[in-house]
Amino acid sequence: MRSSDSRNRRDFLKFLAGSPLLAGLPAASLAQQMPALITDPSQAINVMDFEPVAHQALPPAHWGYLSTGVDDDLTLKANREGFQHIQLRPRRLIDVTRVDMRTELFGTTWDSPIFICPVGGQRMVNPDGELAVARAAQSKRALQILSTVSSTSVEEVAQARGGPIWYQLYPTSRWDIREKLVRRAEAAGCPVLVITVDLPAGRHTETFDRLRRMDSRNCASCHPAGPGALSQKPMFSGLDVKGVAVYDSGLTWESVQRVKKLTSMKLVLKGIQAAADARLCKENGVDGIIVSNHGGRADETLRATVDCLPEVVEAAGPGVTVMVDGGFRRGTDVFKALALGARAVGIGRPYMWGLAAFGQPGVERVLDLLHAEFELVMKQCGTRSIAEIARPSLVINAK
Repeated sequence: MRSSDSRNRRDFLKFLAGSPLLAGLPAASLAQQMPALITDPSQAINVMDFEPVAHQALPPAHWGYLSTGVDDDLTLKANREGFQHIQLRPRRLIDVTRVDMRTELFGTTWDSPIFICPVGGQRMVNPDGELAVARAAQSKRALQILSTVSSTSVEEVAQARGGPIWYQLYPTSRWDIREKLVRRAEAAGCPVLVITVDLPAGRHTETFDRLRRMDSRNCASCHPAGPGALSQKPMFSGLDVKGVAVYDSGLTWESVQRVKKLTSMKLVLKGIQAAADARLCKENGVDGIIVSNHGGRADETLRATVDCLPEVVEAAGPGVTVMVDGGFRRGTDVFKALALGARAVGIGRPYMWGLAAFGQPGVERVLDLLHAEFELVMKQCGTRSIAEIARPSLVINAK
């Protein structure tokens, strides 16, 4: 066995050792109990099957970026644990021979309510990065949201998608840069602008920082200007970004109004978690909300997004489209969120695992698995359309 293979196996065993599925196993038997990694997307039984393959494929710093939360990673874990206390109340003796998973968002109908969340720098996990994801989104007729810090331009991704994509905006510390990004996204045909509002103070990504120290590579080989440098991001090409921070710590509701007046795109705020802010979204003419804690990567609130969802839906009212992301791994997770009032559900890490492991086919398989699981639970619960799911009576909060 080559030394690099041996090192990868040791790292992978350490990763599995932290899994609750293998907790308590004697160290000597860990290797014998280790499940075989899938070697083809078609072998995946659920989306979690892609995680260990992605972990093995990526260098420590890149895996750290993808897997990290903040502080003790407790909010990241809370996102998953939140689904465990929400139970289903299935209905019986309903003809579910055919179910319709289509959902409408701002005048566009999508084949399912599952959308692709913005994740920056996707070429760090696969050479085709956002383009592979765009082609997968086109193949599966899925909504894709592109990150401000994408490793591919909005024009290229829109062309690869062959249809509308939404643009996620980090509100930079200088208005002129922010304005240019918004105008460029609109010119590229993006119908919706998603402003991320949950990082006013930066973040403490402890898991990423620890794993980055384990990476012996010369970082300049893939980050010539240093990790996170805006100058090397395609969306900032040709712009003077010296001294510009990707996030404006002085962002206010007045800032949101200023962006709203700048564009005809629909305006969505991503990172809303409280009823009070949902009411302010409504008062300020915001078109949509994504209930999000940045995948547990913003602040250590210890609140799952699915737990935040009901209060946001109630406060926003029927005039504001509410979506949600954070910890979604199963079709049942998607069903629970829709029953609690969400119109659509975003995934991040699962499709990134698929991308890192197998490129475009991996992303497509992740979407296929979630669609199949979601269709199954729709039938099991006697719901034939998205409209029929939107009933809190179908779920019980046992917390």
